[in-house]
Amino acid sequence: MSTQQTHPTVPLYHPPAPSPFSLPDPDSVAGYKLIELPPDLVALLEGENPPVLTISPSPTSALLSVPSTSKSYSLRQKNTSNALIILEPTDTSGLKAIATLHETVELVPVPTTAAAPEVKKRGKWHEKFASGRK
Repeated sequence: MSTQQTHPTVPLYHPPAPSPFSLPDPDSVAGYKLIELPPDLVALLEGENPPVLTISPSPTSALLSVPSTSKSYSLRQKNTSNALIILEPTDTSGLKAIATLHETVELVPVPTTAAAPEVKKRGKWHEKFASGRK
């Protein structure tokens, strides 16, 4: 009896890498970014009245804002050690790899602005030690 069993398989087609000296056809190249959505944002987007989201720049990163809830999220890129492959079906009942991703975008909630912490006054170095000399 054979130790190998026959399982139905789906053929995977991955287009060959382009030559380093040729430019890719802009119509055939699709750029993908995967965004990890927090559960509360998923619930809002799947609700009856999904909000309009806006992306705006900030000094440190891009911000995704949900105006109806006054929430904002900072967009941060995360690199992954394992590649994520996006597939699409082919005409010959197989799968074709259309993109390989090595990073995702995560949304980090931005805390609402709170009062700035009180800064403790610090004296000059010579004032700290001069008070003990009197």
